Amino acid sequence: MKRRKFIVNSSLAAAGILSSNVFPNIIQQKDYNTRRPETIARKFISKSVEAEIEKQKGLIKDREIAWMFENCFPNTLDTTVTHKTIDGKPDTFVITGDINAMWLRDSSAQVWPYLRVMKNDPELQNLIAGVINRQSKCILIDPYANAFNDGHGESQWKDDLTEMKPELHERKWEIDSLCYPIRLAHEYWKRTNDTTIFDENWIKACELIFRTFVQQQRKADRGPYKFQRVTGWQTDTVAGAGFGNPIKPVGLICSIFRPSDDATIYPFLIPSNFFAVKTLRQMAEIHYKVLKRDSFVLKCNILADEVESALNKFAISNHLDFGEMLAYEVDGFGNKLFMDDANVPSLLSMPYLGLIENNDPVYLSTRKFILSESNPYFFKGKYAEGIGGPHVGLDMIWPMSLIMRALTTDEDKEILYCLRTLKNTHAGTGFMHESFHKNDPSNFTRKWFAWANTLFGELILTVQDRFPKLLQNEI
Repeated sequence: MKRRKFIVNSSLAAAGILSSNVFPNIIQQKDYNTRRPETIARKFISKSVEAEIEKQKGLIKDREIAWMFENCFPNTLDTTVTHKTIDGKPDTFVITGDINAMWLRDSSAQVWPYLRVMKNDPELQNLIAGVINRQSKCILIDPYANAFNDGHGESQWKDDLTEMKPELHERKWEIDSLCYPIRLAHEYWKRTNDTTIFDENWIKACELIFRTFVQQQRKADRGPYKFQRVTGWQTDTVAGAGFGNPIKPVGLICSIFRPSDDATIYPFLIPSNFFAVKTLRQMAEIHYKVLKRDSFVLKCNILADEVESALNKFAISNHLDFGEMLAYEVDGFGNKLFMDDANVPSLLSMPYLGLIENNDPVYLSTRKFILSESNPYFFKGKYAEGIGGPHVGLDMIWPMSLIMRALTTDEDKEILYCLRTLKNTHAGTGFMHESFHKNDPSNFTRKWFAWANTLFGELILTVQDRFPKLLQNEI
């Protein structure tokens, strides 16, 4: 098979599948008064974010979309951050919303859209540097954990059958938990030239990320991590006595959980392995250009090459109806799972993360599969069509998947479809949710989910940058 090289940057273009349905509003919005907290109650106020909100409100023709942007874009800063200085360095704890804990993935994604507006806002830069510093500390506590308390705390998952610590909210091993902090640090550095974040803790965290990736290749043994939970929800615990289903060591990295926090079926999660390759390349770049640690650079590049080679061999498969495409999970024995989940990294989101060329024929055929009813987690109903996942059950569409669909196409009609669907399914709240029922958007999960809110803000800014005419009309 032809060797495929991954990329660092990518435009967000890919062919998609459109629905011809016209979806009505579930609730007619009566007013467009802000749903943000009172100014005095906001956790952090950024002058550049506030200026961007006012700018966009003047540019967006559709009043409801502008109102949703005003509510959603600042939601992470308004409601989820605790920013302070510890030992002379910025430190920022970021809760995910209605769960009082900090996910490495979510916290990175929650502040990511602010990177584009922080250039002339040193206070916002300081806050984001604080997120990076806190993430380094979290990784050093436990590289296998996905979510953390703010110091010692009490978790509802403290009795999970794994090595829990008082600083942990949850200990689900997910490759992307270690990738997102590097993505954030790399982009912050590129935009600011600030290298103070690459301190001793950050260097140690990188070394631990590398070691964890190697451990989870499972070449010599199954490694130190295992997890089980006493639950009736099958995807919340792990097969194989807590180690996951069997794998054949082939160079790929095991991820016992998906970014949805659901257990994998086959532990080689393909989009997360793509993400790991990019993470290793970004760590190598920083250690080469900033830290001058040539031996670590070499180790990162060798491991990245190995995982990339394994992806070339095992990630691409022939589907009966869609031809050569990417599987979602594999096990190295030849077994493959064809599906996609709404949570990022997903197969759909790979161009957004810069993991694959958006016009790659394999991605395009994969995308056709993802956005069809051949994907077991693609749901189509009265009000919407989109991707969900097992996390909240069948027929529940995630707004995140609609946002990601719009971010990975350059087709005007498809972007407009996604914007219109998001507008018609927020159930009058002005915010994004975790998921909503395909036939009843008022039936939704998580009224306070900051990642989805700020991601919607990123979508609007991206459309404004790339397709401004789309926002000059009613959606």
